[in-house]
Amino acid sequence: MTGALGGLLTAALVAVAGSASAHSLLLESVPAPGAALAEAPRQLMLRFNNRIERSLSRVRLVDSRGADQALVVSVGVAEPADRLTAAVPPLAPGRWRVEWQVLSTDGHVVSGRFDFTLAQ
Repeated sequence: MTGALGGLLTAALVAVAGSASAHSLLLESVPAPGAALAEAPRQLMLRFNNRIERSLSRVRLVDSRGADQALVVSVGVAEPADRLTAAVPPLAPGRWRVEWQVLSTDGHVVSGRFDFTLAQ
């Protein structure tokens, strides 16, 4: 009985570990986390390790005072399935935080954030 129970427990742990690896991970962004920019980016791009559901994902910019600007995610057919892109409105100089939330291919919602600075 202990051997069978141990086998079931091992199988359950492997299943959990396998599903966790399917979560979307941010691989690349423009601007990059921690970037110091001389001018505001015209577009924000986030690339993940797997396909994400763009229509159920969101991204926003938050300034140093906490005021946020929701960005409209491009959902065009030409967009790669592992990316979120959004046009960026004119930004004031200072520190900006990018906050994102995506629906992973495994059905889990994953979120994250990073900062960049726009020169004054």
